[in-house]
Amino acid sequence: MGKMIIIASGKGGTGKTTVTSHVGAALASKGRLTAVVDADAGFRNLDIALGLESNIVYDYSDFINDRVAFDDILVKSSDLENLYFVAAPQSEQTTDFDEERTELFWQSLKNRFDFVLADAPAGMGDGFMFAAKYADEAIIVSLAETASLRDADRVIAELEELGVEMVRLILNRINPELIEQKILMNVDDCMDVLSIPLLGIVPEDRSVTVSMTSGAPLMAAESFGAGMAFSNIADRLLGNQVPVMNFDKAGKRGIWERIKGLFSAN
Repeated sequence: MGKMIIIASGKGGTGKTTVTSHVGAALASKGRLTAVVDADAGFRNLDIALGLESNIVYDYSDFINDRVAFDDILVKSSDLENLYFVAAPQSEQTTDFDEERTELFWQSLKNRFDFVLADAPAGMGDGFMFAAKYADEAIIVSLAETASLRDADRVIAELEELGVEMVRLILNRINPELIEQKILMNVDDCMDVLSIPLLGIVPEDRSVTVSMTSGAPLMAAESFGAGMAFSNIADRLLGNQVPVMNFDKAGKRGIWERIKGLFSAN
């Protein structure tokens, strides 16, 4: 039996789709059979991040509404042997789905795959509930800013109300220069706002923008870059003990300077 993890946020623009595609690719590259699901009906874009937009024939509404078999909605990655994608419908809404068939959809995924990552829409609307009600765990993606963290706290409370026992945090697009300038909060302050475990820190990295527009998730785990961060997050999901990069403690200046180099490099 696999594990279903919803990837959520309180507001848009935090990078949930980026996290879903890259962590899914990292898990697949480590030999785990992984499915990534776009739970944002009507506004799908995870297929673009994975470079699979031209491969979609059916979406999960076709299975839930009993139009096609389960295997028909699985889109295999052309780059990674263990990575599969399931598209969201562009016209049908999750509120129209039969509850038993919806449960069968998620259960079928967990029966087939080691990991199922659901890219939920921001906030706590219908698309969020479509995935959250069936999640074993949750990952909250937030920026290091007050508004993003405050909205994330509301989503955490809703997930706990739904009975999701393990909820962890990814701080995305961390820029040490902006932390130094007090424009972004430091990691310790972010952790004070949200009382959930930290799963990972992803630094601002221009190579992520390139990967998202080209439909090719970062597979090169460059030291102190986003690729390494996503690889480390996948390792932690697998139960491995991997230190989290910390930009705020004394003695970490060397790491800090190397990360800052990512932003100034040509």
